[in-house]
Amino acid sequence: MNYKKLGNTEINVSTICLGTMTWGEQNTEKEGFEQMDFALDQGVNFWDTAELYAIPPKKETFGNTEIIIGNWFKKVKKREKIVLATKISGPAREYIRGGGNNYTFDKMNEALNGSLKRLKTDYIDLYQLHWPERNTNMFGRLGYEHNENKNWNQFEDVLENLDKFIKDGKIRYVGLSNETPWGVSKYLELAKNGKLPRMMSIQNPYSLLNRTYEIGLAEISIREKIGLLAYSPLASGYLTGKYMNNQLPKGSRLERDGDFWTRYNKPNTSKAVNAYYNISKKYDLNFAQMSLKFCEIQPFITSLIIGATKMDQLKTDLESVNMKLSEDVIKEINEVQKIYPNPCP
Repeated sequence: MNYKKLGNTEINVSTICLGTMTWGEQNTEKEGFEQMDFALDQGVNFWDTAELYAIPPKKETFGNTEIIIGNWFKKVKKREKIVLATKISGPAREYIRGGGNNYTFDKMNEALNGSLKRLKTDYIDLYQLHWPERNTNMFGRLGYEHNENKNWNQFEDVLENLDKFIKDGKIRYVGLSNETPWGVSKYLELAKNGKLPRMMSIQNPYSLLNRTYEIGLAEISIREKIGLLAYSPLASGYLTGKYMNNQLPKGSRLERDGDFWTRYNKPNTSKAVNAYYNISKKYDLNFAQMSLKFCEIQPFITSLIIGATKMDQLKTDLESVNMKLSEDVIKEINEVQKIYPNPCP
């Protein structure tokens, strides 16, 4: 396994992070336990979850994933071996603390204590804001439309709330998710000027089908040491090849919940996937592993969040850390990006 520092801390995290959002929906607790046991044995020391999980989000499954992880901690007594990350929901559904904005002190306190209880732990290593409260671009939305609505908790207030939780020993570090260059820069500026908690990571999408992170956030990640925790590095399975030729494997995300997983169903997706797949075949590389390794070697990346639903998928994905990509492979991947730039932003 490979490791990198989390932000400007001294914490080493594996460059593969165990994603967990399917546990409690697509995956049973037993399967989640099996994945955690195997991942830890392979050197993965970084788990990512959220209060919102399992996915697709429903009232009935809210918090299920954290419960499964907590039950594993209770069983194996290995909490100290894991760098544990979770997230508080942004503006949310009615069943999450009555809906609306969530970054007031009272709601954040309730959310954090709920996560701690479900996870059966006294502290969270990395507590992340799942998505912004303000009106901005996220989850693949393009075409920013400015809205002067001030009905969101100001960054200074949010950082002061997080500071209290850090001083209480409930969280160690904080991070962002689904954030923009402006949001990241503002949080960093306010933290420095006000001596408030510094954001250590950004959890945004990044894959061969979506390299928009490179446009503005990559430079911030490198210069400010606030690395990317890349979610969906396999584009919900599209970059494994399993959906090629209109295949829809039984039990897959698209077969189960096709109406929810629409982010990668775009006009040029299949063309780009086919082009990248042909590169993997030309150089006799596993397609999924090639897709992951290209992401892992980017200098702004801290870790790739892998969400496997089957053990054979997890094993294949973890092997990607041992792969080497030649200059020719990288060059050809970049040529495809020029032809089909970010088909799934």
